[in-house]
Amino acid sequence: MSKALLASTSTLHEQNYLEYLIPEIKTFFSETEEVIFIPFARPGGISHYEYTKKAAEAFKKAGIKLRGIHEFNNKEEAITSAKGIFTGGGNTFLLVSELYRNKLMQPLKERILNGIPYMGTSAGTNIAGLTMQTTNDMPIVYPPSFKTLGIVPFNINPHYLDPDTNSTHKGETRETRIKEFHTINTQPVVGLREGSWLLISDNKIELKGKLSARIFKPEKLPYEIETNTDLSELN
Repeated sequence: MSKALLASTSTLHEQNYLEYLIPEIKTFFSETEEVIFIPFARPGGISHYEYTKKAAEAFKKAGIKLRGIHEFNNKEEAITSAKGIFTGGGNTFLLVSELYRNKLMQPLKERILNGIPYMGTSAGTNIAGLTMQTTNDMPIVYPPSFKTLGIVPFNINPHYLDPDTNSTHKGETRETRIKEFHTINTQPVVGLREGSWLLISDNKIELKGKLSARIFKPEKLPYEIETNTDLSELN
């Protein structure tokens, strides 16, 4: 049975990294003294060391030690022996490419399905879906597959933004891009707004946070779901 916390973002406006999630992290990893951090997504090109240091400072506020997976010679063993795992945001293409290159995608999936607490933000949340194809990121590398962890029966679009009716920008909206995805693909997509997260526990997938989420299905009108809604049957 999976146990996961999948957040749209790591940082809210005018807050420090993970600040709004510290109370949730304390509860979620309450039985875990040390968490393994996967920094492969490298937001803005930050190094693995710098990214881990930043994440470790936030986790320290929750009373939890954090170690970067790049510190281990045997990364697969680090996954299989970990008591908790956190995958940070950044570029999803790079994250997926590195997980496959290091042969970690399958071991990571197996550990999560066996109940290890898994937390993701942004790209780390995107990979919890069936595929990474609803990411907002630029394809800076070419991963061997778009298939990801599949610990939820749908895709996720982190950082979902509603169309701005007052904007003069003529480019594609998130809703337009997801509709394009559905011209070829069939799985539902959850548009996860900033400050929202999905909590998986006790065979339930619940929306948490103060905001609603937007649900997209092929050839259907998008609709809103309110916080605390169970998404376990969304497929």
